[in-house]
Amino acid sequence: MVSSNDDIKVFHLNLPAKREDIAKLELGCAVCLNGVVYTAREGVYKKVLDEGLALPVDLKSISNVNFHCSPAAAPDGKGGYRVGAVTATASFRFSKWIPRWLEQTGCSILIGKGGMPADDYKKVLAPGGAIYLTTVGYGTGALLGRGIKRVREVHWLDELGIAQAMWLFEVENFGPFIVESDLEGNSLFAQHAETINAGIEALYAGLKPPALHRYGETDNRKDEVM
Repeated sequence: MVSSNDDIKVFHLNLPAKREDIAKLELGCAVCLNGVVYTAREGVYKKVLDEGLALPVDLKSISNVNFHCSPAAAPDGKGGYRVGAVTATASFRFSKWIPRWLEQTGCSILIGKGGMPADDYKKVLAPGGAIYLTTVGYGTGALLGRGIKRVREVHWLDELGIAQAMWLFEVENFGPFIVESDLEGNSLFAQHAETINAGIEALYAGLKPPALHRYGETDNRKDEVM
């Protein structure tokens, strides 16, 4: 289903998403999701792809949407968990695992923050029938949390912790997310990178490099923004 909000098209996808529905998504449009979304990032990728552990759930039959994020989860007092907010993390850090992950799980939609390397869209995601959705700026964790209706399952929580565990969320009107890449491998960020980056160096002029870094981060201001 497609609706319109001012100048932005809003697509509503039922999950698992069908290829024909994914093909309709346009760069820069908004997307809201209904169904099951799972989380997986470096902790899960290492277990499954590097260590060869079996997936704890048959993802191909349940969901084809992988969210790179950290949920604000807590026990609900009934043997389950509630999630009040969920914050996306930078997806480019996981680039080396994505080709194998798409092949093994049938993932068709990746969600995260900041996008993937532009070459990944052309050489990995598009050939694998996958696209990338990005979160809308910062401070939207609570908004996204409203779309999580129930924690269906959680795996490897004790070993990996809340941020790295594999969570399966039942979601409704989950979003909005922005279409960053399409099935042709085109990238919204790449199309606008030159204009956006034109004043970046001047903006940071005179500032010292950050003293601390998270896993996989870069000192290149242009890479950081895009």
